[in-house]
Amino acid sequence: MCATCGCGDTTGPRVSVVADGEHEQEHDDHRHGHEHDHEHGHPDHTVILEQQVLAKNDGIAVHNRQWMRSRRITALNIMSSPGAGKTTLLARTIRELGCQRPIAVIEGDQETRLDAERIRETGASVVQVNTGAGCHLDAAMIDRALRALDPAEESLLLIENVGNLVCPALFDLGEEGKVVLISTPEGADKPKKYPHIFAVADLVVINKIDLLPYVEFDVDACVEQARILNPAVRVVVLSATTGEGMDEWYEWIGSRSAISPVAVDN
Repeated sequence: MCATCGCGDTTGPRVSVVADGEHEQEHDDHRHGHEHDHEHGHPDHTVILEQQVLAKNDGIAVHNRQWMRSRRITALNIMSSPGAGKTTLLARTIRELGCQRPIAVIEGDQETRLDAERIRETGASVVQVNTGAGCHLDAAMIDRALRALDPAEESLLLIENVGNLVCPALFDLGEEGKVVLISTPEGADKPKKYPHIFAVADLVVINKIDLLPYVEFDVDACVEQARILNPAVRVVVLSATTGEGMDEWYEWIGSRSAISPVAVDN
């Protein structure tokens, strides 16, 4: 949160449109989803601030969700450690599903537009959100990104969160599904080490199974740990590089797209 993780960076996030044949347009109006009129170093103040930050974020997330549902846009929040293969998964998904429906992407990183450039090469619409010292996306950033991106009706919106298995778990973005991606080289104990993000996940994706012959990773043990934390969670095992297991990922995307666009948030 703000008092401990660097989200208090006063420069705020930068939202950049990345498009062919155009100069990158940077939307930097210093808006930020957090308030910072508190004194650091006081635990009671920090707890109150965190409650206020999350409450404000949740209100914006409700607005995001209602706006996207009114346009029948399916948004998925994809979270992982750095290097787990989020961008590779997104790029393959766009190439293989892009002929069926419009796909747009919001890329989250602390710095650079490298991942957004990779996505742009697939032909999908993309905006880059650079969070600076911030370690996660929040609903206000997604609100700004949606205004810049303006995704088509009935599109699939893939949100690649900042690489981090802690703070992203706390922030509702207005998505229809939370996806936690882990890769086999990271080890099978991720659910034990980062329980909160697995507890809120709708789907766990175990990526890079093409590397199983070369790394120590017990798939069954990892799945068991995830389901101890979240008995209803679905698990998909795949390789975004070779394509093995991707059909099950696409089937799950289709199941999230079937959620009623007129559902009302409580």
